[in-house]
Amino acid sequence: MSQFRFANEMNSLLTLDGPLTKGPVPRWQKKGMENSSSVNCSLNSSKQKSFSSLNASTKTPSKCIDSDIVRAKKTPLKTPKASRSATPTPNKGAKTPGGGDRFIPSRSATNFELGNFRLYQSSEMENLSPTSKEIQRVMYENLHGGDMNNQRILSYQNKAPAAPEGFQNPMRVIYTQTKTPASTKSNNRYIPQAPDRILDAPDIIDDYYLNLVDWNTNNMLAVALGPSIYLWNAGTGKIDQLLELNGNEYVSSVSWIQEGDYLAVGTSMGTVELWDCAQIKRLRIMDGHSARVGSLAWNSYILSTGCRSGQIIHHDVRERNHNILTVSNHTQEVCGLKWSTDGKYLASGGNDNVLNIWATASGHHYSQPQPLYTLTSHQAAVKALAWCPWQPHILASGGGTADRHIRFWNCQSGACVNSIDTKSQVCALVWSSNYKEIASGHGFANNQLIIWKYPSMVKATELTGHTARVLHLAISPDGSTILSAGADETLRLWKCFVKNPVKNKEGVQAKVKTSLLKQSIR
Repeated sequence: MSQFRFANEMNSLLTLDGPLTKGPVPRWQKKGMENSSSVNCSLNSSKQKSFSSLNASTKTPSKCIDSDIVRAKKTPLKTPKASRSATPTPNKGAKTPGGGDRFIPSRSATNFELGNFRLYQSSEMENLSPTSKEIQRVMYENLHGGDMNNQRILSYQNKAPAAPEGFQNPMRVIYTQTKTPASTKSNNRYIPQAPDRILDAPDIIDDYYLNLVDWNTNNMLAVALGPSIYLWNAGTGKIDQLLELNGNEYVSSVSWIQEGDYLAVGTSMGTVELWDCAQIKRLRIMDGHSARVGSLAWNSYILSTGCRSGQIIHHDVRERNHNILTVSNHTQEVCGLKWSTDGKYLASGGNDNVLNIWATASGHHYSQPQPLYTLTSHQAAVKALAWCPWQPHILASGGGTADRHIRFWNCQSGACVNSIDTKSQVCALVWSSNYKEIASGHGFANNQLIIWKYPSMVKATELTGHTARVLHLAISPDGSTILSAGADETLRLWKCFVKNPVKNKEGVQAKVKTSLLKQSIR
């Protein structure tokens, strides 16, 4: 028994002198193993350790290189005080925030096979012959459907989803507010998209070549409905019937004198009647036309009338022999007739697609016998005519269905200064006196009103609501409201040119002017 114990003690003593196989590794041996492993380990083994260590620990990100990651986990190195970084060590107990400030690869969009090939086997491609490389490239394109060099190893998530409809970022105002100079003024203004009022217009004639609506300086609106004319006082809302023609006759045109309550009425029988609407009294009947009178225009005491035969007659309403001059330069119906605001030019548009500009005779208010310019750019009937209120020599004209253009003319030179395709029939034009804008009424297909900024011809807005083409436009005497008459037998009033009350502190009062012709019309 003593011999067996002695043998065991001797064996234990001998094992102390041999290599240690259990217990912690000595520090000097551990340091030597770390130095040798950092020098002798291969690229593949180091990358495998780095990937395994990244997968094993995700709490604290490491800034070490791949070969140092495993070593840092087992025995962190102590840095001398002189070389320590000034950056404080983050709290080990703190968790990594899970916000959107990191790039997270998307597994569904990542090609792991390609990543493995490009990481570990790309070096083998360098030893291949050009023929073998080409074979490998073609095989890859056939298998994966794309160029290997343009593929990504890691693919990240798509862009952030779009904000919900109506969302406004409050920070955007802070960042964009200082970009706009303080002196810059906004060009946008509020334009109501719904009419201020809708009136019934039963039996209004759906005829592109007629002119059945006009609004005078005393805020009185005249509307021709079949054989009758009705007067609507926009201030009081009172409606009166002015006249009613007999038999199958109908009213084909109406036009107020520039000042006062005198209304010219063209009929389907070729006559022109002059009415005093304040007294509800017909003053005279003027003849001379052989067909219906579809257009009328005033220039002081001269009334110009255009008929279906293409004739234009200038009437002096002060004289018994009213027919002063008759011109026949149109071959078809004269459907548009307008004097310029300064009375120097007369524009006439016809169904023959011709636009004529007439200059006044020297010292008179009627035109010369021959037109100053004959313009043939329009490809359809020219009915819509409007003179610019602040540039009396600028004329806007609109063409029918086959043309659809609004053209602007300089009547001092006869040149077309601008043109725009509206994509629909142009039935009427009217300028704004409060803003540098022009409104147009259209037919098929949208039957809308369009307000254009001038001279850029950028759309300010589109006003819809009519179910048939907008045949006529008229503007209120204060320039704030447009009236549109449609073939759907409705009149709609749009407050689209209301002045800014801040810019116009003084109240605008309409002055009732006494007509110079009140005592001279016979």
